[in-house]
Amino acid sequence: MSATRSGGKLALAATLTGLLAAPLAVVTTAVPAHAAPVQVQILGTNDFHGRLLPNTSNGAQEAGAAQFAGAVKQLEATHASGPTIFAAGGDLIGASTFESFIQRDKPTIDALNAAGLDVSAAGNHEFDAGYSDLVSRVMGAYDATTNPEGGANWQYIAANVRKKSDNSYALPDVTARTPDTNDVSNGGTWTTTVAGVKIGFIGGVTEDLPSLVSPSGIADLKISSIIAETNAAADALKAGPDGADLVVLLVHEGAPDTSLASASSNNNAFGRIVNGVDSDVNAIISGHTHLAYNHVIGGRPVVSAGQYGTNLNKLLFTVDPDTNQVTFDGGEIVRANTVTVTDSAAVATKNAVQQSVNSAVAQADVLGAKVLGKVGGAFNRAKLADGTTENRGGESTLGNLVAEVHRWATSTPEAGAAQIAFMNPGGLRQDINGPADVTYKQAAVVQPFANTLVNMKMTGAQIKTVLEQQWQRDAAGNVPTRAFLRLGVSEGFFATYDPTRAEGNRVTGMYLNGKAIEPATQYSVTANSFLAAGGDNFRGFSAATGARDTGKADLQAMVDYMAAKAATTPLPVKADQRQVGVSWPAGAPRFYRLGQELKLSLSSLAMSTAVDAKDATLAVKVGEVGVTSAKVDNTVGTAQDDEQGKSAVTVELKGKVKKGKQMLTFTGPTTGTTFSIPVDIRKAKAEVKARVKPARIVKNKTRARIKIKASALGIKAVTGKVVVKVGGKKYTAKLKKGKAIVRLDRFSKTGTKRVVVKYAGSQKVRTKQAVVKIKIRKK
Repeated sequence: MSATRSGGKLALAATLTGLLAAPLAVVTTAVPAHAAPVQVQILGTNDFHGRLLPNTSNGAQEAGAAQFAGAVKQLEATHASGPTIFAAGGDLIGASTFESFIQRDKPTIDALNAAGLDVSAAGNHEFDAGYSDLVSRVMGAYDATTNPEGGANWQYIAANVRKKSDNSYALPDVTARTPDTNDVSNGGTWTTTVAGVKIGFIGGVTEDLPSLVSPSGIADLKISSIIAETNAAADALKAGPDGADLVVLLVHEGAPDTSLASASSNNNAFGRIVNGVDSDVNAIISGHTHLAYNHVIGGRPVVSAGQYGTNLNKLLFTVDPDTNQVTFDGGEIVRANTVTVTDSAAVATKNAVQQSVNSAVAQADVLGAKVLGKVGGAFNRAKLADGTTENRGGESTLGNLVAEVHRWATSTPEAGAAQIAFMNPGGLRQDINGPADVTYKQAAVVQPFANTLVNMKMTGAQIKTVLEQQWQRDAAGNVPTRAFLRLGVSEGFFATYDPTRAEGNRVTGMYLNGKAIEPATQYSVTANSFLAAGGDNFRGFSAATGARDTGKADLQAMVDYMAAKAATTPLPVKADQRQVGVSWPAGAPRFYRLGQELKLSLSSLAMSTAVDAKDATLAVKVGEVGVTSAKVDNTVGTAQDDEQGKSAVTVELKGKVKKGKQMLTFTGPTTGTTFSIPVDIRKAKAEVKARVKPARIVKNKTRARIKIKASALGIKAVTGKVVVKVGGKKYTAKLKKGKAIVRLDRFSKTGTKRVVVKYAGSQKVRTKQAVVKIKIRKK
């Protein structure tokens, strides 16, 4: 914000549309010899995401664009001793609330212009609509006819985003139309000179960018190393007698939590950046992970303002123009809604932005008020144990609903006759509250990215690959910040997985409408254009054949679905689980025998929000025989995975259970979750015991009796026949309650006789034999 770098109060200028333009340039005077040290104030923000309105729900402290802009101006006014630069760490637009989203973030662009934003790193959401949209519309000059929705008056920079064609920085230099003639940019860096101090900024976007936006939208770009590009850019900025005195890295990458240890650790991408950027960089202003922190690491500030216009990072540096010595004077996190706006220019800015916001809200209310249909309950995203933090690793009613909407919208022959659809959790930005009417606005904020639906042909093996990629790896093979993403899936699709198995081999079964999906069979699959292009590291979609954009937009699909399914009757919430964890114990046999215990562990049996239906127990059947009821632990955890809803199952294979290839079926009476696992059950092992009575057998006198008892584990009473062979003779008897007595003929000779007793088996019990010996005495 070039106009405020003098620390004075300046008048505001309005644009032709009534929105604020960037402040006026300041004419600076030559720096005298032995110039006094200059204190530079840098205000930082990140991840604004079009939050035009204040929000204090659920503990939030979002200031809203008017108060936020006024707070920036007020902090500049109170720093009268030196220049102020307002910088950002990216994601200022994209994934916005409806008021901004429905007008392609033009209201947010106007608000940040009014606030006087000077420079920002490009975030991943700046590329949501593709590289061309960013450079042509957002960074393009406002024109009421040719570019009515653009006109950002700040410079976006990204040193690690280059053109594939010539390796040059990809972002254009727009400083020719910014107010201060001292501003210079090459698209990777930005510098300005104020009060004899030259200040340089380097931009960087997360190296995960190719997996976070549609790859087709950045097909002409290559994303390089933040560390290498930053160090090279810093060297260039510092070089020569006119080199920068102060260098700041604006990076759209962030720490996984707010601890100092996390930001300092080489175990995460951000910590490696902090440790890898050399000493020419005096400060790091970050973003992406939406966390607020104010660290000093290795003597330099490492900060982030959190999200949604809640805070500003305030950093103070003293620079000696003669010696170029830089001293960090301290930093703090300033909550924007606590700043009292009293300066006249700040008040004017706040009022003007409020008028702009009011206009945006009025327009959004008109566009978004149409009722699309009714829902019978809340369709929520997955949450962690605190009930508010989004869990993109969890299955959700909303994710499954949107996937089903996409399948339904492309189920006609001309759209591909889709059988299965998948939805990425990061594409869901708001829950649908219910029971309630659903308006166009509510539907729009769920899926704000304006993706189209792509239909394609995929084999069962290719679908399995996509499911395996829920356990994330980026293109370089590294595990990203979000290590697990659970895809929403359409109705009729079901999969089992074993979380304990090796990566790449966790999906153990896939079914469509109860029939196993075959590896070589082709299926018609729909995904939004982001996923279909390999977004969120689901590169398996690239192996599909016959991919075609149906031309159907995701939002329009929801509009049509609500009209067809919920115009008068509320749409019911479906809480059935569509991907369930099944883990067998170590050493589990290939098959089980009647009479044995079968044990396994189940997970991912429950959605994770308080209003979601949950099963306290599962009914368990083997074949058509009900065998037990398994308890479910529905405790919601803190890990970004889908393991909530767990059950340790023990099944006794007895009673009316049949042998053979059987289906072990689990049914949740509340959620409607039903799934079956094939098991091989074979005949029980028999035990046969035989005794000879009486103890003394005399030749030609005593008739021996063989008392036989047959049993099998889990079988109440063994049935069937027994065959006794001795001395060349054979005797047969039927078991009664597992017992039988066979009377032998008298023996005519003395000696020892070998008696073989064989149980012939039954439908449930294997054959078994026993051998006893009889001693025949003379008298």
